Amino acid sequence: MGAVDVYRVTTELDDNTLDVLVTRLEARGKHPRFIHMMNEYLEAMDINTSRQVLDMGCGTGVAARAIATRPGFKGRVLGIDVSPYLTRAATRFAAEEGLGDAVEFQTGDSHSLSLADAEFDAVVAHTLVSHVDNPHAVVNEIARIVRPGGLVGIFDGDYASMTFASDDPEKGKKDDEAIISTIVTNSRVMRQMPELLNQAGLNLAAAFSYVVADLGKVDFWAPAIESFIRLLPKSGTMTEDDTRAWANSMLKRSDRGTFFGACNFYSYVAKRP
Repeated sequence: MGAVDVYRVTTELDDNTLDVLVTRLEARGKHPRFIHMMNEYLEAMDINTSRQVLDMGCGTGVAARAIATRPGFKGRVLGIDVSPYLTRAATRFAAEEGLGDAVEFQTGDSHSLSLADAEFDAVVAHTLVSHVDNPHAVVNEIARIVRPGGLVGIFDGDYASMTFASDDPEKGKKDDEAIISTIVTNSRVMRQMPELLNQAGLNLAAAFSYVVADLGKVDFWAPAIESFIRLLPKSGTMTEDDTRAWANSMLKRSDRGTFFGACNFYSYVAKRP
């Protein structure tokens, strides 16, 4: 495949690799830090008052399910993802939680959706824009389908900031770059988001910033490290042996209390005039 963001090419991946992505997305979505970050921007959107919500680039439906299960939310959520495999997984997870009446999942390309103008009260793009070919087109599409007065929530990592400590800083820098190129297409897009929102005619209403770091012991990053063992060789950025050596070194650091892994994350809430 060559060095490529595996989350961008989900329609080209084999089922075993997709299973790794499903496991990773669900594990990350259940972590308290991730739940906190999501809830903060959903609260700022006053999402409970929305009747029709779109979860754009829904993946396994983590955000859609979180919205549908919020106390007081009485609307419906439509989740759309380019991968039929992921939308099937999202449908299965929602059914297991008894949410079949509140959520629905479809396949579609977030650059250009077959949805009517101003169809939704609110749109969320949760960990989407770092993976798309054209973030500008996706933000414009969000602005098109949210109604006037409706709110938009965009959350993602600033993956250019993602880093893990290494015994050899120079090699560690190269390893960081290999990992970043495997899991995202646009590592700096969240730094561009205020401008992208402005160009799309959306008014920034609120923003939140976070540093998610494991210091000493691995916690948040544990499922990520496990997924990298499969994803890095698949992407072509590391050999299988090199990937396992890297992962083992991270776990050994954790065992002796010297682990360091961190990344910045940002949420933007914007309003369509």
